[in-house]
Amino acid sequence: MSDASIGGAGMRDEIEPYADEIGNYLVRLQRVRDRTIAHAKSTDGIDPAAYACLFRLLKDGPMRSGALAESMYTDPSTVSRQVAQLVERGHVQRQADPTDGRASVLAVTESGRAAAGRIRALRNERLGTMLADWPVEDLKAFAGLMDRFVTDYERMRPTFSSEATPRSPR
Repeated sequence: MSDASIGGAGMRDEIEPYADEIGNYLVRLQRVRDRTIAHAKSTDGIDPAAYACLFRLLKDGPMRSGALAESMYTDPSTVSRQVAQLVERGHVQRQADPTDGRASVLAVTESGRAAAGRIRALRNERLGTMLADWPVEDLKAFAGLMDRFVTDYERMRPTFSSEATPRSPR
């Protein structure tokens, strides 16, 4: 496998070390998040992944299950399991789709709004504790760069998804 195929076609030489470093940080962050979530007590007996659905519905409004799966970048069966937990707890309800009465949309209930408020407050408290020693200028810069990074990642996701996974050297 050539260096070009490892680093990506046309990558500028000065970018590669930073791409590698950022990639390593992302792997590290994902490991820490996965371990933290695995050891965290669920809120209201709901799988933490289900709350991502709740927050997406709060942000984007009622939608069909398939649209929720697309917006979450996951498959419909996964979203179906997560939504079932939210419906069972009364955080989400199925309503008739206003554009097609034969279908239903998922909508957040008052109970769901309250649960999301508790989760958001806990998340902000934890992040606030972690970031307490950061200067406000650093927080502002980091938030801006994080937004830019995630926006660009979302924009490039279809390209990343369609590219073949590199094979191991033989």
